[in-house]
Parts: sequence; structure tokens; C-alpha cells
Amino acid sequence: MVATTYSKEEILQLLSAIADPEIPVVSISEIGMLRDVMITDAGCEVILTPTYTGCPAMGIIEADIKALLHENGIEPVTVTMVYTPAWTTDWINDAARAKMNAYGIAPPKRSSCGSVADAEKHINCPICNAADTTLVSRYGSTACKALYKCNSCKEPFEYFKCH
Repeated sequence: MVATTYSKEEILQLLSAIADPEIPVVSISEIGMLRDVMITDAGCEVILTPTYTGCPAMGIIEADIKALLHENGIEPVTVTMVYTPAWTTDWINDAARAKMNAYGIAPPKRSSCGSVADAEKHINCPICNAADTTLVSRYGSTACKALYKCNSCKEPFEYFKCH
């Protein structure tokens, strides 16, 4: 039973403060992982879709959700992972894309723009906005990012891969 009375919208607002541990400038809501909240007599269920199956950040995100809702008197809390439909970079909102770019991570191209391989050939540098960039490694600090180098400003940067 939810000890304190909150509406679904209020709980969604609380949860919008939870950052993605791998990209701390964006929230799980902005990146499209937070799918729904259901309130019943039995408690609160938070529905998430991971960005990748086996994403190592999911345990941290689940713990953060439970801690935040517990602090606000919302108990018990269940976090349910939903894998269909699969998460897509199209779910990342425009505000999150701008925050990623300002943080130094090139945001993903829209996956619906065509071939992912073609889209990833033309990545602008988030530091100087130059289009003259080179793929260094298909994998960056996490599986969801690739490592690029800007040929103009010479700085390395990560690109959040499209999928």
C-alpha cells in the first residue's frame, strides 16, 4: 500500500530527477527509459525499458528509484523491466540530446533516418561542431557509446550510438 498519497503525475515528476548513471546530465525520463508508473492498493510499480539488455546501470537505477520513493513515503515499490518494444534512441527527447551535446557526448542520430552505419559516418564534434571527425573505436566507455576524434579541434569525444 502506498503510505503517502501521490498521483501518477507526481510520482513521474519525482522520478524525473533520477539521472542516468552513465550520462549524469540526463534523466531516465528524458532518455526514454521511464515508461510508466502504476499505483494500486498493493503499492507502486515503476516500468522501465533498459537502453540495452544487460545494461550494468539498471541495478543502480532500480536502487535509486526505490530509495527516492521510500524517502517520499511511497512503499512498497516494484521496478519492472519491459523489453518489448525494445528501447530506441528515438525515445531520447530533444532536451536530453542538447544536454548530451553540451556535456561533450555527441547525441545519436534518429534511427529512423536510414542505415545506422551511414548515420554514424557523419558525426559532428560536440566541442567545436566540426563535421570532420573519425571513428576511433566502435566502443567507448560503455557499450552504448563509440569513441571518435575531431580532426579540427583534435579532441576525442564519445558518440551515443543509434539503435
